[in-house]
Amino acid sequence: MLTKNTARKPEQVDAANPRADNRHGHILELTPPNGDHSASKYRWEILVQCGDPSVAAIGSTFNPLTSTDGWFSNPDNCAFDAMGRLWISTDGNSDDFNGRNDGIWAVDTEGPARGTSKHFFRCPAGAEMCGPCFTPDLQTLFVAVQHPAEDGKEWKAWGKDSTFDDPATRWPDFKPDLPPRPSLVAITRKGGGKIGV
Repeated sequence: MLTKNTARKPEQVDAANPRADNRHGHILELTPPNGDHSASKYRWEILVQCGDPSVAAIGSTFNPLTSTDGWFSNPDNCAFDAMGRLWISTDGNSDDFNGRNDGIWAVDTEGPARGTSKHFFRCPAGAEMCGPCFTPDLQTLFVAVQHPAEDGKEWKAWGKDSTFDDPATRWPDFKPDLPPRPSLVAITRKGGGKIGV
């Protein structure tokens, strides 16, 4: 996960880092030779370059099957499910930056849909997502929501400083006498079954 690098100069661009001022980030896929994860050399390729695909100057490279709601910026950490899909959590999206909240996206890694991203979970305003982790049966996805209500001015619906007494959200309790709280969330499918199937 290469979240972003706004300090990269044009003369520092290379095959693995193809954009100067890379404010949207990208994802490198590393493949060990013959499945040997102890190897000292891996094959690599860029799975996706992030950012809004409708803006040509950004240079994103999602699969064309990705919908207008499916793209993301600032990939931060990830997990794989047992079917080989990559689940991305993001950190750094906002109304001021790209009109997105942080959250979870599922990205196909094989076949004709490779590089297709789908939005799965939206963070509350001001929060970032981290630590996606599946149970072995894929029926529960755990995610960590960090610092909800931070950076209130970046959220158009709030548009002012978020303070302890007047936070941009009171997630997850939404009670006037409780502050916003970072939380671990267990996501399950209504009626049971595997997540994302």
